Amino acid sequence: MDYRKPKPRKSMHATLVQDLGMQIVSGQLEPGQKLPSEASLCEEYAVSRPVFREAMRVLTAKGLVHARPRAGTLVRPRRDWHMLDPDVLHWLMQTTPQQEFFNTLSSVRWVIEPAAAALAATNASEVDLAAIEEAYQRMEQAVTHEERLQPDLDFHTRIADATHNDLLAYLCNMLSLALRESVRYSNQRPNFHELALPRHKAILTAIKNRDALGARHASLVQLEDARVALSKVLGQDPPA
Repeated sequence: MDYRKPKPRKSMHATLVQDLGMQIVSGQLEPGQKLPSEASLCEEYAVSRPVFREAMRVLTAKGLVHARPRAGTLVRPRRDWHMLDPDVLHWLMQTTPQQEFFNTLSSVRWVIEPAAAALAATNASEVDLAAIEEAYQRMEQAVTHEERLQPDLDFHTRIADATHNDLLAYLCNMLSLALRESVRYSNQRPNFHELALPRHKAILTAIKNRDALGARHASLVQLEDARVALSKVLGQDPPA
């Protein structure tokens, strides 16, 4: 499924949540701005007031809006949004230019993944090591970029799990939707086996050797390679 196409919705309640969420995340409704009135939105979406209020509770739970007495429902500052909420992240991906979004994601990956690789080198059990290696072997055996996608994602997920740090693994898991799209694009380059595979194997080897510094460095090299690959697939020069 193309992440830039809205997810299918089954109810007007869900449609209302998605439409308002997209308007907020895209900047069409700006922080501090008041949402249209309850009456007008109920009429526009043909929903009852209880349904409307439930939609507002959903948006409130995602950190996008808050109700103030006599002021109505206002858009919250961007820093308050729950960016790792699956819907908020999906809306952000849909409303941000591809290269800009992937650059933002790359910056986050540069912070998290080298640290995860280093920690996995220290904390991974033999079962963890076998799981990471199994994912790498499936990457080697894959013929098409579609076949490589899930093994590649599994490789990174299993490294995060091998840290045995629940918070770090949670962060990586919450970014999985965005990572899937990034990897789906970067893996489309024709020389994947010559460039990306050796870099993934270097991470695996360092982790197996309990070399935390080497795992961190190998992860940084792989991320730089993925950044360049992604820019080339999107037809743009890699950002400095």
